[in-house]
Amino acid sequence: MGAVDGRPVGIDELLERVRAGYTRVEPREAYEAAQRSEALLVDIRYAALRERDGLIPGALVIERNELEWRLDPQGSHRAPEATSHELRVVVICNEGYASSLAAESLRRLGLRRATDLVGGFQAWRAEGLPVASGAGAAE
Repeated sequence: MGAVDGRPVGIDELLERVRAGYTRVEPREAYEAAQRSEALLVDIRYAALRERDGLIPGALVIERNELEWRLDPQGSHRAPEATSHELRVVVICNEGYASSLAAESLRRLGLRRATDLVGGFQAWRAEGLPVASGAGAAE
């Protein structure tokens, strides 16, 4: 994913290239998949955003800097939910940019079904999907 023809790749081009490698999901689709236990929603927003805007009920909160360690099914620091490389993970950031890069990183770890939410948490909320108060949210 590095340089193209010897030139550096800008972030817009990098995002385009990363997103071309998988299918992103819309908020309603992610919600329904989570309701059917077919996807694990993973919120990577930092604490101040979660406290300000709220939480997605049932989403696993993992800050971005811990994501790979917590979701690697072979890792010694994995979350209990990280049971298989076949797990469908939907990464959620604030607006759907950082989550694309995070999903790509998970895919490189072998989580081939990792994807991200188009528009991030803001699109989820705009769609009128469930949001719980973020006050005192724990990780």
